[in-house]
Amino acid sequence: MNKEFTFLGNSMENITIIYGIFLIIWGVFVTIFSDSQSITSLIPTIFGLPIIILSFFAKKFPNRKKLFMHIVVLIGFIVFLGGLDLIRGLIQGNIFVNLWASSSKFMMMISGLSFTILCIRSFIFNRKNKS
Repeated sequence: MNKEFTFLGNSMENITIIYGIFLIIWGVFVTIFSDSQSITSLIPTIFGLPIIILSFFAKKFPNRKKLFMHIVVLIGFIVFLGGLDLIRGLIQGNIFVNLWASSSKFMMMISGLSFTILCIRSFIFNRKNKS
């Protein structure tokens, strides 16, 4: 029996590193291609950096893995909450007026929620399979 939660053959630490890299690349991509002069276009990058760092710490210090991964899921949930700002644009009727900003919020909402759900599934799996 598998004692570690995996998704698409990857451990949660690896998924977390991939997610952090994705956030960093997204933020840099949007900043460059939108020719943004605002630091807000780098918000995904700002969240991606601690996610990657904490994931590496979880791999390097397995005895502290639980702590690092709980902090990571909190950051992932904050990413989701940041993406919910898209709803404000929907209510105000100006959604996708700024295509890049709205796209980033949509990405953060969907990816943050998906990542948080994966983390919770991992925590539940680990709790059930505790030795």
